Amino acid sequence: MEEDFMPRIIGFLCKWCTYAGADLAGVSRIQYPPSILPIRVMCSSRVDPLFVISSFLRGADAVLVAGCHPGDCHYQRGNYYTRRRYAVLRKIFEELGLEADRLRLSWISASEGRRFADVITDYTERIKKKGPNPVKKEVFL
Repeated sequence: MEEDFMPRIIGFLCKWCTYAGADLAGVSRIQYPPSILPIRVMCSSRVDPLFVISSFLRGADAVLVAGCHPGDCHYQRGNYYTRRRYAVLRKIFEELGLEADRLRLSWISASEGRRFADVITDYTERIKKKGPNPVKKEVFL
């Protein structure tokens, strides 16, 4: 494994909470690794499982789905749907023999810029230890 390997993490971030938390981390100048490619979605429940699978097949080393804390969703129950989809996706990954821990779900509110940076830092370190995506194709997104 390369010593300077920097994972490519696709982050599907809820517009109302996690994306705002990422923005807060940026304006607060909180340092975190440049490993995430943030994609803003209206709600974490709008992340189609095919988006996640496609991200892996196109070369992402990991995927983060992040949204509002349960009970705080802008769309009332969106993150409950997300939690169910995530559980199903993990089972699909395990059945296909993929590394299910390359998929992560986190709840990060708009006021948690420090938490956002901590999640990205921790996840980046975990994926660095695992190495590049074994399913990676030649082309990345």
